[in-house]
Amino acid sequence: MARLLRFALLLLVLCSPAVLAKSKLMTPAAEAEPKPAEGKALVVFMRPSFYGGAISSSIYDAPDGATTFLGVLKYKDKVAVQMEPGVHRLMVIAENADFLDATFEAGKTYYVLVKARPGVWKARFSLIPVHNKADAEYSLQMPDFAEWTKATSFVEKTGEADAWYEENKVSVEEKKTDYLVKWNKMLPEERAELVLNAEDGV
Repeated sequence: MARLLRFALLLLVLCSPAVLAKSKLMTPAAEAEPKPAEGKALVVFMRPSFYGGAISSSIYDAPDGATTFLGVLKYKDKVAVQMEPGVHRLMVIAENADFLDATFEAGKTYYVLVKARPGVWKARFSLIPVHNKADAEYSLQMPDFAEWTKATSFVEKTGEADAWYEENKVSVEEKKTDYLVKWNKMLPEERAELVLNAEDGV
């Protein structure tokens, strides 16, 4: 019962524009054109689609160990995160949790599309890799990518965002654990579509 209550409270915050507006979890970023820091890779999460626009989604670096909270995205937001090079598992949470495997190379910038889809009660979200090859379904070379870039603005976490995560981290970890069971049962060919490769950076 307590676990269901935690899920409900987490979903209430992510799905309530009034709560999010009051809490001010995110603010316009100080840096308009971020670049990778020395020895780091830059990962840009973009949410350009209006679908599910009233619902927010939270994003994380979510390996098997400790989870790192990266921010909250609403419609027309994008978040730039400095990441260590190497292998990562990224996660998005709203009604569901979903994942993306990634390998980052220092000095490169990578792009991830945060995409809403129909859910049971509210929209669910997936993380879509944007590849650096013209024939990919989601490509840096496609005209839509330029439109996504223009349509979104950089935001960054506030202190209230980190406080929100501390209050909800138990629920986040429970949802991560539950949905990893499904993730780990996926066939290799299904997982291959949800991988951001080192060569996808620019």
